[in-house]
Amino acid sequence: MSRVLVLGGSRSGKSAYAEQLLEGWADVTYLATSKVEDSDSEWASRVAAHRARRPVGWATLETTMPSELVRGGAVLVDSITTWVAALMDETGVWDTADAGGSGGGGAHAADRRRAEAALDRLALRCDALVNNWVMTPAHVVAVSDEVGLGVVPETRSGRLFRDTLGNVNQRLAATADEVWFVVAGLPQRLR
Repeated sequence: MSRVLVLGGSRSGKSAYAEQLLEGWADVTYLATSKVEDSDSEWASRVAAHRARRPVGWATLETTMPSELVRGGAVLVDSITTWVAALMDETGVWDTADAGGSGGGGAHAADRRRAEAALDRLALRCDALVNNWVMTPAHVVAVSDEVGLGVVPETRSGRLFRDTLGNVNQRLAATADEVWFVVAGLPQRLR
């Protein structure tokens, strides 16, 4: 059992490198953490390219359930980035992200309480993801975007996503056996 985290920017080659790390494994489960929407042909094209690259014998499971990390064999998670985005959606954080401002009225207080409750649900789901990462008996390779190298997002929801993903990445890296950073298709071992 080992846990490997592969970080990089968008289109850095991190997914292809993660797949290379699992060459030779007979029993690989690919945890796809993003659903394909029929209305988004560009995203569907990206997903199709990932699917075409995978070995035929790999099983694919579309899920955002952290418990799916606790399985045997080898697991490729692609990606933690889309997983965190899905968790933010499932917990209602996107819907309440801009309700955290100041203001006095009862409606504003109710909006803040909804926002706080959504953030609490998100924290629990992120904790579950990290806990299952730590407890898994599988050989896991997880892919995630390094979002801390860019500009500060203009919107509160963008900053919340960046901060949440950055926190999850740090927690996964702290317990990983190996951490890689891929830049322009060149993997650099950090740990």
